[in-house]
Amino acid sequence: MPTVLAILAEGFEEIEATAPVDLLRRAGAEVTMAALGAGIHVSGRSGMTMHADTTLEAAKGGTYDCLMLPGGPAVGLLRSDPRVRQLVLAQHSSGRWLAAICAAPLVLHDAGLLEGRRYTAHSSTAPELHHILSGEKCVVDGRILTSRGAGTALEFGLSVIEVLFDARTALKVAESIGY
Repeated sequence: MPTVLAILAEGFEEIEATAPVDLLRRAGAEVTMAALGAGIHVSGRSGMTMHADTTLEAAKGGTYDCLMLPGGPAVGLLRSDPRVRQLVLAQHSSGRWLAAICAAPLVLHDAGLLEGRRYTAHSSTAPELHHILSGEKCVVDGRILTSRGAGTALEFGLSVIEVLFDARTALKVAESIGY
């Protein structure tokens, strides 16, 4: 069973976290939602408060098949936390998956992982991410999966399922939700 670590920071985009986590759990993945801060309650950009499974501090010693980064205003906190950068670099160097949506590809950019790669991201990141494939909902390049934003959260979740499981599992989950 694939394992996924999703990091939630204050101001995360709720759709970009909850839709992929829901889909991944339907597929049978073991998803751990880790709060960036000291407590396990994290408020999103629209004021919804999530009850994370644990904190990043407690989860960071684990090994995960995929590290998933939701976007939203929280990306500033993800970018400024050295633990997140360390996890991103460790995930990449071990050949495991990184999945980032909306503005979260900026975290991968900061770690030097987008140079020479195909990727997409939210249009608001264009001043820093000069080569966004803006017409693409999801882009896979190597072990990096990126997606455009809240409007592509379902495609993002299904794409993560496809790379961690297979296309058949992604289709089965898509059909189960009437997608």
